Amino acid sequence: MSTPPIPGRVAVVTGASSGIGAATARALAAVGYTVALLARRIDRIEALARELGNGSIAIRADVTDRDQLVAAARRVQDELGGADVLMNNAGVMLLGPFSSKRRDDYRTMVEANLLGAITATEVFLDQLTSGSGGDLINISSVAGRTARATNGVYAATKWGINGWSESLRQELLPDVRVTLIEPGVVDTELPSHITDEATREAVQKGYDVATVTPEDVAEVIAFVLARPRHLAINEVLLRPADQLG
Repeated sequence: MSTPPIPGRVAVVTGASSGIGAATARALAAVGYTVALLARRIDRIEALARELGNGSIAIRADVTDRDQLVAAARRVQDELGGADVLMNNAGVMLLGPFSSKRRDDYRTMVEANLLGAITATEVFLDQLTSGSGGDLINISSVAGRTARATNGVYAATKWGINGWSESLRQELLPDVRVTLIEPGVVDTELPSHITDEATREAVQKGYDVATVTPEDVAEVIAFVLARPRHLAINEVLLRPADQLG
């Protein structure tokens, strides 16, 4: 899958310190994008910005903190001329049996996965609509289509992303193309964040058997963004070839 060079465009990637975010930043930089890397782990994204070059910058920003996102948007505008692409990738997957013991996990997922994407989009929307055509990439999940035992709140955040993305698609066309990316099992650090030990071990076993790589997902995103403006790829569901559900 080849992607033609697209120099001069600016992409903002949240959750850029690892996994799909970091891989997509590399894929976009390889075709000429300047990338603004947003994440909480500043040391990681500073190193990645140096690796990418081409004016890429690292900005410490937690998507649950609107003030940090506003400051990040100001830097992107002032230093890079504004964002052409926003990729809402930041999120956590804190699976486990539904219980009051995990109420903090539930709030964390809603605030990061759903409200974080909504807030980042609200903050950067003027930049996306002020140029020659913007793109919004929302990272959802297979869990946005199929809920399972122990993933209820995580699935709720992803179902929320799916519905919100479709509404935005209709509202923002043709100025901003909205694309929903729904990966299955991807080889990232997400399982390591699970606080319930039994669930974490069970999930990790599944990840050890069937995964695609972050680079696989990044290649798809780069392809979507490279399509001519008259074409919008609004939804992409991708799984490991041997993932059943």
